[in-house]
Amino acid sequence: MSEYVNQNGIQISRELFDFINDRALPGTSLDQGQFWSGFAELLGKFAPQNADLLAKREKLQSRIDDWHIANKGKPIEQPAYQAFLKEIGYLVDEPAPFEISTENVDPEIATMAGPQLVVPSLNDRFVLNAANARWGSLYDAFYGTDALDAAPAQPGGYDPVRGAAVIKAAKAFLDETFPLASGSWTGFTGGVPALQDAAQLIGRKGDSLLFKHNGLHVEVVINANHPIGKDDPAHISDVLMEAALTTIIDMEDSVAAVDAEDKVLAYTNWFGLMRGDLAAKFMKGGSEAERRANPDREYQDMDGGSFTLSGRSLMFVRNVGHLMTTPAVLLADGSEAPEGLLDGVFTSLIAMHDLKGLGDLRNSKVGSIYIVKPKMHGPEECAFTNNLFDAVEDLLGLSRNTIKVGVMDEERRTSANLAACIYAVKDRIVFINTGFLDRTGDEIHTSMQAGAMVAKADMKSSDWIQSYEARNVAIGLDCGMSGKAQIGKGMWAAPDRMADMMEQKIGHPMTGANTAWVPSPTAATLHAIHYHRLDVFARQKIVAGEGIPSLDKLLTIPLAEGHNWSAEEIERELDNNAQGILGYVVRWIDQGIGCSKVPDINDVGLMEDRATLRISSQHMANWMLHGVCSAEQVDAALLRMAAKVDGQNAGDPLYHPMASHPAVSLAFQAARDLVFRGVEQPSGYTEPLLHAYRKKLKAAG
Repeated sequence: MSEYVNQNGIQISRELFDFINDRALPGTSLDQGQFWSGFAELLGKFAPQNADLLAKREKLQSRIDDWHIANKGKPIEQPAYQAFLKEIGYLVDEPAPFEISTENVDPEIATMAGPQLVVPSLNDRFVLNAANARWGSLYDAFYGTDALDAAPAQPGGYDPVRGAAVIKAAKAFLDETFPLASGSWTGFTGGVPALQDAAQLIGRKGDSLLFKHNGLHVEVVINANHPIGKDDPAHISDVLMEAALTTIIDMEDSVAAVDAEDKVLAYTNWFGLMRGDLAAKFMKGGSEAERRANPDREYQDMDGGSFTLSGRSLMFVRNVGHLMTTPAVLLADGSEAPEGLLDGVFTSLIAMHDLKGLGDLRNSKVGSIYIVKPKMHGPEECAFTNNLFDAVEDLLGLSRNTIKVGVMDEERRTSANLAACIYAVKDRIVFINTGFLDRTGDEIHTSMQAGAMVAKADMKSSDWIQSYEARNVAIGLDCGMSGKAQIGKGMWAAPDRMADMMEQKIGHPMTGANTAWVPSPTAATLHAIHYHRLDVFARQKIVAGEGIPSLDKLLTIPLAEGHNWSAEEIERELDNNAQGILGYVVRWIDQGIGCSKVPDINDVGLMEDRATLRISSQHMANWMLHGVCSAEQVDAALLRMAAKVDGQNAGDPLYHPMASHPAVSLAFQAARDLVFRGVEQPSGYTEPLLHAYRKKLKAAG
């Protein structure tokens, strides 16, 4: 049990109270007593509003459920369906034409296009890796992945044949992006290269050369003493790509943070990043190593002057949404405080160390704080966040709209009312993106009573998802986001399949999105190539002229009308879903791992987080509700796949098997509850059950 400190009628866990007083507040010029008094007042005002918004979600869901039950068996006609959604307030009127008015936005967000990383805040080494992924070695990325022909051979020394292929591929990239006035980079022998476009060469660092194309920098490293450079005609030892322009430090989907201890660890890592002094120690090659944030990079321009480029990604922090509460703070009535309110206050307070230059390094060069806000349902909830950030700015003494917001377009009511959502935060918005995984989970849950859904793999080809992806970009551009904010796309989930990523993920900038998520620093380095091959801002002008797709397809429910699955197809679908649920949940509950590379049913490692879990659990619940499968079939699939997941994790000494003792495995029971109680879960979210079971395990020691 946590020890609590009473402050102005609220109870604050001792570890959180001490962290804020001893580390976060010093240097900010904020008075400790006034801060806690103001925090208690903010909770008193916004916690009831937060509860009212959640109650409205449930009321709308109940009305939609009733409508589908009353119209069961009838075709869903869009005019009547949309009229009903407007009648209950699910759909709102479109705002009059407007453009966002956000100011003081760093160029990485506003005027540059490139990859974005998302990393769990609880792991200090991971967050430093992500922050340092602003620059990545193209030689290493080609050598160590299947992006070049095939996956590399087993470790054990340098493969000169593969090395030669890497150098050839990297120089082909240089020929494509920075073509010489004559000849090829393969024959370049050194000195200052004559380019077809001389303006692309912008600086030097010693003998190394710095180029710029489509807003991104590339450094050709010249080092005659390097094992690779010594044998190169121009002594090129590497090609460094400016890669992950931005990184989201995640306190939501990719973490398992259920109590004050977890929250303080997340805040501590964010604090170290904002000051630039976070250090991660770990064992590597039998000895202890330490990782820190990279310094900025110094260059000389071609006239001999000096300039600096950032050595790190520009960092957002993703707060939690409106749903969850946390025992880190108890309200006056003894109930847990909304976790999103804590995140809004404390992550902004910590970011003041960056704004005031209290640490060694800087994040925002223009004095802004960047918060991504997930899982908001519609414009009313976006307006609530805007009002909350106003109050946080007042509490911390910040100028209005210092806190910028990123809106995750990942819930059905948000995507159906996206322009109104953007309008609600138009003075501080810097980011929208499509979170197609959570959006799919909400699609299933919102229309749970309408009928059985198509198979999970068929969701990606449904009408609604094509409309969703196109509308997100079109509406963002229509609201004036080009050159002012990011329009983003979702994650490439297979970190070991870089060849496939290189073939397919150029589709994201082709949509007009100026950023997209990647699963690793190496993937960021490779994905950066796509932003050289395509001028996103030129592409946005073309996309903007194509107009905004109508709501009809977006609101077309992906029902499997008239489809009769065979017994084998049903079993295969259940096994696929059950394996994904168990493989993720067992790490979440037993080890507190909120995001990791989890083997799928075919033993392919995929990045999994709560969004993928939401889809699988809601899909199984939907099929069971509509009689596609029985409860007995679901239980059988869970037991079969528990044995498979046990086998996939047999080499993990921290792993606790499930199949042999399913009745006592908290992880297995959590996974089963996610399906059998899936219909009743708020918006189909997995957090309430995951948190309950993780707390139970932690309480048991």
